[in-house]
Amino acid sequence: MKPVTAQIYEERMLRVLVHIQQRLDEEMPLAELARVAYFSPYHFHRIFRGMVGESVKGHIRRLRLERAAMHLKQTRRPVTRIAFEAGYETHESFTRAFRDWFSMSPSQFRKAHRSLLRKRVPSGVHFNPGGTRVAFHPFRKGGEPMKVEIKEMRPMRVAFVRHVGPYDEVAATWERLMTWAAPRGLIQPGAMFLGLCHDDPEVTPQEKIRYDACIAVDESFQPNGEVGVQEIAGGTYAVTTHFGPYSKLGETYAALCGQWAPQGGYEIRSAPCFEIYLNDPNSTDPEDLVTDIYMPLEDYRHVKA
Repeated sequence: MKPVTAQIYEERMLRVLVHIQQRLDEEMPLAELARVAYFSPYHFHRIFRGMVGESVKGHIRRLRLERAAMHLKQTRRPVTRIAFEAGYETHESFTRAFRDWFSMSPSQFRKAHRSLLRKRVPSGVHFNPGGTRVAFHPFRKGGEPMKVEIKEMRPMRVAFVRHVGPYDEVAATWERLMTWAAPRGLIQPGAMFLGLCHDDPEVTPQEKIRYDACIAVDESFQPNGEVGVQEIAGGTYAVTTHFGPYSKLGETYAALCGQWAPQGGYEIRSAPCFEIYLNDPNSTDPEDLVTDIYMPLEDYRHVKA
């Protein structure tokens, strides 16, 4: 019988974590998750807790509550709808669970984080003759206009190494991915390097933040130990370019999510943002770094210019 190595354990656990995050709206029986990970249902819960640091049920509950918090911040959805999407049958049970985790009610959380929300749609959306959505330019208070392009994206397959912890500590994860990718010929001119950002540091505890260091791959790629594979969903994205150090990315995210989207009447889709890195941080001064930020949007509703 072939022994199961630590590398195989990592590969299996990564597979089930991606499975969970992509199916938060679904029921996920323990037996189903154990099958995805190729672990015995009898021992799966203990293995999960030991490797992830929280129970399966607790992990799913936390992700759903954190997604609910993101919806409160970024959308106008009624609290009752958000509660239902988080798996709660009543407003009261959702409020209790939310208060236990965030130390405030859903309505208090929304009020604290949504001061920039406006119920107007300014005339700044334009279409070219072919119908492709292009740019909307709301001005940031005291700054230059934020240039945002609306793009339709195809699904993208990526190889990735997962980082769990503060965003400013991802360098070691990138080093592991690059060390793995280089001898396999994946680091070539035109290679696409992406960061998949699953969590909002204002919502998720720093030690629980999930970030995937990614490189685009073709359909032939298969998972290899800690290097997993996943598909970034296609659809409509708002795209803006960040110029400068990665430490300032949060400011661009805040402007995009907290000013551009509410002022433009856009609703952010429940999917991760991702970043495409356009130059090499190892050979580029921080102030010269260029990063495209992709924010997923709900299906676009046509707005007259």
